[in-house]
Amino acid sequence: MTPTALLDEILVTATPGSTTGLLTAGGDRFECALGRAGILPVKREGDGGTPAGRFPLRALRFRADRLPAPATTLPVTAMAEDDGWCDAPDDPNYNRPVRHPYPASAERMWREDHLYDLVVILGQNDDPVVAGAGSAIFFHLAKETDAGLRPTEGCVALRLPDMLKVLSRCGTGTVMRIETR
Repeated sequence: MTPTALLDEILVTATPGSTTGLLTAGGDRFECALGRAGILPVKREGDGGTPAGRFPLRALRFRADRLPAPATTLPVTAMAEDDGWCDAPDDPNYNRPVRHPYPASAERMWREDHLYDLVVILGQNDDPVVAGAGSAIFFHLAKETDAGLRPTEGCVALRLPDMLKVLSRCGTGTVMRIETR
């Protein structure tokens, strides 16, 4: 059996303002959750939008107390309880990983709601970091409700089985392209 080729690109598309979209990875298509403001052409801190653009997949973090490390060729790190991500635009560590307690505003990565049991860090506003241009934009697990997938705060999210399938084909050369259709 021939091994499955790594993905060069994951495509995420949605109609303007939609909080769900279509994630295409190779020949596979999955419903995905998007930010509560849909896909936005210009990302600003706190706007609830998923940024449009092309973003490299930097690394995967996972909750080792809940899941085994998934099959992927992305760099993989087990999360720690004090992991955080700075979302304070005026802080020198804005849009960077930090440890809690942290003196400025910083999202907790170790969550009880399972959203970050698997979380891929996207290369959005990280090279260089621009204050206020968005932080903590991740590719993570979706929350499902009776009405469907719940919107994110600006990330792209998949159901666990779909995420595992996509991650198995991701590597350091994979990018996520996000656009409206």
